[in-house]
Amino acid sequence: MILTKEPKISEKQLAELEQIVSEFHCHIQVIEGAHRNIYAIIGDERSQTMLNRLLGLSFVDRVDRMESIYKLMDIRSDLQHHRISIGDIVLRQEPVFMAGHCTVDPANPNYFIETAHAVKEAGAHVLRGGVWKPRTSPHSFQGSEESLNILLEARSQTGLPVIAEVMDSKQLELAVTAGLDLIQVGARNALNYSLLREIGHATGEKKIPILLKRSIHMGPIDEFIAAAEYIVAAGNPNVIFCPRGTSPKPDGYRNNPDESITPLLNAKSWAPVVVDPSHSVGRAQFIPEASLAAMAYGADGLIIETHIQPGKGIGDDPKQAITPDVLKRIIEDSKTIWELRKKYH
Repeated sequence: MILTKEPKISEKQLAELEQIVSEFHCHIQVIEGAHRNIYAIIGDERSQTMLNRLLGLSFVDRVDRMESIYKLMDIRSDLQHHRISIGDIVLRQEPVFMAGHCTVDPANPNYFIETAHAVKEAGAHVLRGGVWKPRTSPHSFQGSEESLNILLEARSQTGLPVIAEVMDSKQLELAVTAGLDLIQVGARNALNYSLLREIGHATGEKKIPILLKRSIHMGPIDEFIAAAEYIVAAGNPNVIFCPRGTSPKPDGYRNNPDESITPLLNAKSWAPVVVDPSHSVGRAQFIPEASLAAMAYGADGLIIETHIQPGKGIGDDPKQAITPDVLKRIIEDSKTIWELRKKYH
């Protein structure tokens, strides 16, 4: 990882870096941070000769070589001071709350519009809405592009940033073209490395934050962080970790709640953590406790499925969506826990 003396270098200087590292079968990936660019060496960076030649350039301050498999996501990397903004919120400076439908129902758009206004009033900062949905059965409702128009209309009416999941290249292109404020990578694609790279390339210039969910079958913490590395190495450092439950699940829960990995993520990486209690426990009655537990473990925010009339929803909403009044209480209590956490740090 190359740190230059100035926040950014010229195209000519970048070409000099590329020329040197290419001789050692590496290339340079430019990562645009909030205050300065990072010039990452992609490939085997162990050559002392390459290091010496880079350090000999007048515009290079230092070159950090890291043994970690995730050189950019590592807490020691030059991105450690990078901050991600969503609307007026700077993550890690205050908690962020995302809320909305599991699935935007194109047959009943008013439910989503009314929910959007209600979650804003409850204190949510971001509006979530399932536009395209991965389903176990190919016969279940898979989402609709019409749902994207409803999501954008809700943004127009409320002013809230919006987030939706993408599962393939076409959906990614539509999401970026539509100007979604955040993009979600779901559990089924958390290890789809080619898609993660494509997302990094497509969203880096626009600096769109990516909420990366943890795979249902993801094992070591390092595997989760390394998945995020694919997005950052492709040019977008605005990645947010999202624990959402894993296997094997205990009886009564949808998944095995994994909010307790938050301190481990914070110890290994600089990226913020936004926990999804809805998919962890999968039942509306358990969401408040799961949410507060996530905040106690150090989460930087929550993403919670919320519906103004859960029983009228489609997808997972009838069983795991909470109502806006419950969301409001969770947000208030989460902020209290956020303040209490300051005693320990």
